[in-house]
Amino acid sequence: MNIKQVRAFLAVAQTMSFASAANMMHLSQPALSLSIKNLEDNLGGKLLTRTTRTIALTPEGEALVPIAKRLLTQWENAEEEMKQRFALQLGKITIAAMPSFAASLLPKAIRNYHDVYPDIQVAIDDVLSDTVVEMVSNNQVELGISFEPYYPIDMAFYPLYEDKFIAILPADHPLAEKQSLTWQAILAYDFITLQRPSSVRTMIERALQKAEIELSVAFDAHQLTTVSRMVSEGMGVAVVPALCQQQATEQGAICRPIASPEIARRVGVICKPRSNLSIAAAAMLDVLIETYA
Repeated sequence: MNIKQVRAFLAVAQTMSFASAANMMHLSQPALSLSIKNLEDNLGGKLLTRTTRTIALTPEGEALVPIAKRLLTQWENAEEEMKQRFALQLGKITIAAMPSFAASLLPKAIRNYHDVYPDIQVAIDDVLSDTVVEMVSNNQVELGISFEPYYPIDMAFYPLYEDKFIAILPADHPLAEKQSLTWQAILAYDFITLQRPSSVRTMIERALQKAEIELSVAFDAHQLTTVSRMVSEGMGVAVVPALCQQQATEQGAICRPIASPEIARRVGVICKPRSNLSIAAAAMLDVLIETYA
């Protein structure tokens, strides 16, 4: 049983005339009759009784009418929903993003997307950078925003911009008078950073190891927001991605660039190949690239 046969049957049941039903369906009467016959053959019995003058529904035909109406309604609803999805008039996407990016930069792209596609729902999962990669890889989300992974991934990476790490200090810290800081100056004070495993911690450790600078950690935390708060409370100093600058400043910390060694890492979108993305996710990818180009 297919949808064309269902439509043909309902047209005959509604008009009780093969001529009228054929006209309604834009079919010839032989084609309509063949469609009804195929439907009856598929179901295993007669749905209509015909004489030279009259047409009537069999009991099985009577029983099929409400079922066919429901099937046709469901089909039309499904067809309309898919058309709306392809036209970006319906749908939902979820983005996994680093908390610091989700809190500071991502809202701008979401607003730009919503301005163009107001009917698409957007949900945000703010998770650690490494978790972003896992969620995309496990098909939990279509798009993830993270630092470019150090290790090979079986996914695409679309760079958005390069993020340079900065130092954050308590407002009354002695180093706040300087316009640029060295790592030697920073590490003379209690250092606060993220707990392992963390891509931010890994980047810091690799850069300092390469520069032959010893890293001594006084405190570590799970989230960059916590690190910023600990700094603003005067517990020590920290080095964080520049995308945390707005949040750190709002918490009362002072931000300064680092002269040497400099740590920079590309931030971008991690996803499956573009051809595997939904229409809504592909449109969001375009908006993200345009927003942060």
